[in-house]
Amino acid sequence: MMVRHLAARLLGSLCALGAGAALAADLVPVKIGVLNDRSGVYFDSGGEGSVVAARMAVEDFKPEANGLKVEVIAADHQNKPDVGAAIARQWYDRDGVDAIFDVPTSSVALAIAQITKEKNKVFVNSGGGTADLTGPACTPNTVHWTYDTAAMANGTGKAILKRGGKSWYFITADYAFGLALERDTKAVVEKNGGTVLGAVRTPFPNPDFSSFLLQAQASKAQVIGLADAGLDAVNAIKQAHEFGIREGGQTLAGLLIAETDIHALGLDVAQGLVFTASFYWDLNDATRAFAARYEQRMPGKKPTSYHAGVYAGTLHYLKAVAALHSAKDGAAVVAKMKAMPTDDPLFGKGTIRPDGRKIHPMYLFEAKTPAESKGEWDLYKVLETIPAEQAFRPMSEGGCPLVAHLTAK
Repeated sequence: MMVRHLAARLLGSLCALGAGAALAADLVPVKIGVLNDRSGVYFDSGGEGSVVAARMAVEDFKPEANGLKVEVIAADHQNKPDVGAAIARQWYDRDGVDAIFDVPTSSVALAIAQITKEKNKVFVNSGGGTADLTGPACTPNTVHWTYDTAAMANGTGKAILKRGGKSWYFITADYAFGLALERDTKAVVEKNGGTVLGAVRTPFPNPDFSSFLLQAQASKAQVIGLADAGLDAVNAIKQAHEFGIREGGQTLAGLLIAETDIHALGLDVAQGLVFTASFYWDLNDATRAFAARYEQRMPGKKPTSYHAGVYAGTLHYLKAVAALHSAKDGAAVVAKMKAMPTDDPLFGKGTIRPDGRKIHPMYLFEAKTPAESKGEWDLYKVLETIPAEQAFRPMSEGGCPLVAHLTAK
């Protein structure tokens, strides 16, 4: 009897193991690569935080319950297009990566978009800003999630114009992102009755803005537009403070600012800065809950809008892969992402347009004064909610060849 019982139990265990192995074999493998700056000017606003955000999305999606087996890997593109391109090719050709996420530094993002199209994979951009990703450089394999240079121009540019800042001078990072941000903001300024008195190009990255700030100061422009981001923006704003530029009557327009930038500056320096973003950790109960979970994994840190974009983009990507039960055909996955309404706790309900642009509200923020702040990361106050349909460039104005037939008059 005992032998028979043992044999039956052993047979049952083997059957269970076999069923488990069969179930595991049925799971669709999905490999996600988070590619960003892990050591340079954008390491704090993106970096490891974006990897954490992607893994949080995977956990929340519960992949095995949805028929998927998901792996997340990461690499540092060092803000260099050639380095980023080499990593992308290796990931796609040798390492089995199905989708690349984040990719701040627009010159790198533009390169990744083209390689992703060539390999028929998926690129969900969060950190890169150039609106060309849904314009002339759009592809059927790219989704641009969090923000873009057109939205920054529409938000911050219009707000400062309304406050009387009619004449502008730009300090512009001399690469794809800075040039696109200057271009898009200049278009908004001139369309709304303002003038641009000049611009100066700065190396990227750049620790010393002294000579560029002096040129901007000498221009007598009412507004100095900082078409840069990350530590470059922090350095420029700190040095402008040291020179007393705002005290002299000129307005600084930080055209792309992250929570980590304001935190690094401190409110003594940052107070009064007006800027546009798609997310803030303290917006509502859902963003606060996400921030609390994020901080458990990144002690002493709060998530930026780029991290939020990686989280939400990963979640929506996995929904599309699960619906197709395959990650192999990148264009098909992106088409499914566009067909499905987006819905997540950080951005709410939204859509992805045919040109790849994710649509959601944007917010006009102002950095609090030290007296207004109730804690280390209590940095922003909301001035205005910009409706989704007003925040982003109309699809008809982008020049995306994918949708030319949809936007033709």
